[in-house]
Amino acid sequence: MLVSRKWLEQYVNLDGIDTQDLAEDITKSGLEVEEVVGPQLDDENLVVGYVEKCEQHPNADKLSLCQVDVGEEELSQIACGAPNVAEGQYVVVAKPGTRLPGGLKIKKAKLRGEASEGMICSLQELGIEDKFVKDEFKDGIYVFQDDVTVGEPACPLLNLDDEIIEIELTANRSDCLSMIGVAYEVAAVYDKDIELPEPTVLMDQEPSSDYISVHIDNETANPYYGAWMVKDITIKPSPLWLQNRLISAGIRPINNVVDVTNYILLEYGQPLHAFDYERFDSKEVVTRLAKEGETIKTLDGEERTLSSDQLVITNGKEAHAIAGVMGGEESEVQDDTKTVLLEAAYFKPQVVRKASKDHGIRSEASSRYEKGIDITRVKEAATRAVQLLSELGNGKVLGEIVEEGSTDWDPAVVTFTKNEINDRIGADISLDEMVQIIERLRFDYEVDGDTVKVIAPARRQDIAIKEDMVEEIARLFGYDNIPYTLPQGVMDKGGLTTRQNLIREVHRYMQKAGLNESLTYSLTKEEWATKFVSPEIQNLVVSPVALKMPMTDLHSHLRLSAIPELLSSVQYNVARNQYNVALYEVGSIYLQKQPEVQPEQNLRLSAAVTGLWESHPWQGEKKPIDFFVIKGALEGFFDHLLEDEVTFEKAELDGLHPGRTAVMKLKDDVIGFVGQVHPAVQKDYDLQETYIFDLNLDKVFDQAAYSENYRPITKYPAIAQDLAFVVDRDLPAKQLEDAILQQGQPHLESVQVFDVYQGEHMEEGKKSIAFSLLFQNDERTLKDEEIEEARKQIVTHLESHYQAVLRG
Repeated sequence: MLVSRKWLEQYVNLDGIDTQDLAEDITKSGLEVEEVVGPQLDDENLVVGYVEKCEQHPNADKLSLCQVDVGEEELSQIACGAPNVAEGQYVVVAKPGTRLPGGLKIKKAKLRGEASEGMICSLQELGIEDKFVKDEFKDGIYVFQDDVTVGEPACPLLNLDDEIIEIELTANRSDCLSMIGVAYEVAAVYDKDIELPEPTVLMDQEPSSDYISVHIDNETANPYYGAWMVKDITIKPSPLWLQNRLISAGIRPINNVVDVTNYILLEYGQPLHAFDYERFDSKEVVTRLAKEGETIKTLDGEERTLSSDQLVITNGKEAHAIAGVMGGEESEVQDDTKTVLLEAAYFKPQVVRKASKDHGIRSEASSRYEKGIDITRVKEAATRAVQLLSELGNGKVLGEIVEEGSTDWDPAVVTFTKNEINDRIGADISLDEMVQIIERLRFDYEVDGDTVKVIAPARRQDIAIKEDMVEEIARLFGYDNIPYTLPQGVMDKGGLTTRQNLIREVHRYMQKAGLNESLTYSLTKEEWATKFVSPEIQNLVVSPVALKMPMTDLHSHLRLSAIPELLSSVQYNVARNQYNVALYEVGSIYLQKQPEVQPEQNLRLSAAVTGLWESHPWQGEKKPIDFFVIKGALEGFFDHLLEDEVTFEKAELDGLHPGRTAVMKLKDDVIGFVGQVHPAVQKDYDLQETYIFDLNLDKVFDQAAYSENYRPITKYPAIAQDLAFVVDRDLPAKQLEDAILQQGQPHLESVQVFDVYQGEHMEEGKKSIAFSLLFQNDERTLKDEEIEEARKQIVTHLESHYQAVLRG
């Protein structure tokens, strides 16, 4: 339900109540607000203008030069390209300084050499959806059809300054499918008076009964039907205020007759239908169940076949409407309509629901009939409708409404005591407070001692039993005012464990690094069960756990490594032309340390990557995956979670390339391996260069010191230095990197290897390693002398301990 604040203020005084606060308060009271939208535009520079003069622009064929009165001492000259602009029109003018939806700011400008002091606007430029714009204004500016005053603000006239509250209603609150229903609710929340319409109509002495009679064939399906005649009506566009009300509720204006029926639908929640009396072609209305196979062409142009359990409105012969669902095309109100037959009826919700479902029609009318309307207000809504038809269409209302059936209502009576309410709510609410709440709800009631008897009004069909009144009193007393108590006994606070948070952080890091999560079977085939097992696992297990009754040989053993299945997944993707694949998995392996003993689970992080790590075709850049890319990703992962350093040591493992494999150690304990799959194994899988790693997460988590923190960005500059050393070819770069980082303190921030050279012009058995050093102090600018001192200390240490020679 879309609720216009400006419309709501017709019934309830909301002065001093902010719309966001209003939405919050009615949500707390039980009506869930989905969204508050608006105001769409509220700018005093958007005003009504009068086009005094309109001439062809001297330098542009498609522009007009207009002299527009905007309520100031002098006329404003405005260049306009709309085809429908003309002298004598009242239009919407955006004066300089106006900011339109979309961020367009109106300024004084020159168009083809002529000054333009503003803009004459179309409705679309004001942010109004195209579906709400009449055809005559869709390709041009908007021209006021109502009486307006030059210079007055245009935003209120077009309802652009309104705020719309979208309420998500539950099925039991059909009363709030109307503005009056929402007004009752808001008035109850704030304990305010409510001003309801008091429709009165000047009726002609000629009775409606001279033109129409009503007969109900099935009073169970149709308890009440009323028909009212309005003669000599003029079909024309509705006034702007009525169009604004419909648009605010998401309904497109059509003409004054149809718009009035839609207005009453929204105001009272009472669906009405207007027939063209001449096209109805009868002096009687007969409501009956349809004949099996009977057909009707509805307003949407569809030919529909009816069944015998669907209620129809007929002229005594043919069906002219499916009751409560949709009218028929044959008697539709058109531009030449002169006499209107207005229907106001109550149909059984179940009958409307079935017809709506059978025909796949979900209309505003059917949704209200299905949930139940206030039968006691059917005639009041009809009176309000003919009043508006008389005022807006100059129609002559004939006599009294012609009716059959009854609008009597047998109200539900709910009896309760003060203690019963308090026991269920868990609060101490006095009887006086309960009575005040009932009065705010505007329910009739009687009090006898501590016992209260409530008579539910017809608009509140959800009030039937004692528990309904418990809810009403609780929500208006205020859920926030109900004292809270904790359950007795031990109760742990909810939240993720440290391990759960760490597992999530693993997923986040791997996905940020560019890998995609894979889930493979924990069961694998026997020959794969012992492949790619990490060194620290090999010495712990007797053998892989075998299933006694496997369903297939492909899933006969519990895995000791996820790598074989991951490689199979990579192979599957590559075979289907997906050559760049990066998969990871967080999952368990199963360690049986003694025969016939339940295996233990060990959480592992495994990955398999092949193809290009980066590809930028436009720049012509391609970076294939290699050992150092994978190693770098793992180093970043360890830096993220661990305070202790993880070292990488060269190793030779089965199934892996002997020169491109390393084991990972944490505090001298092996926690996994990383490397390239052996070329022979790659060939078995039909893969190109493929890199894998397998990591013991249980050991990582035991030492994890991860926390959410940040380091402020310093305002002092960093200083970079590059150093290159000639060293023995077998000396690991890591040793030099660690030594440089240690000797360069206290201001050396980071050390990175950026070049390794060995070959021509290099002494046999030697290599050159170049390092990039970054010095930084967060509290001051470093001096050249400090950097030079650190540099000398580094060079001296490497020369003496590693026989390194500094390159010039």
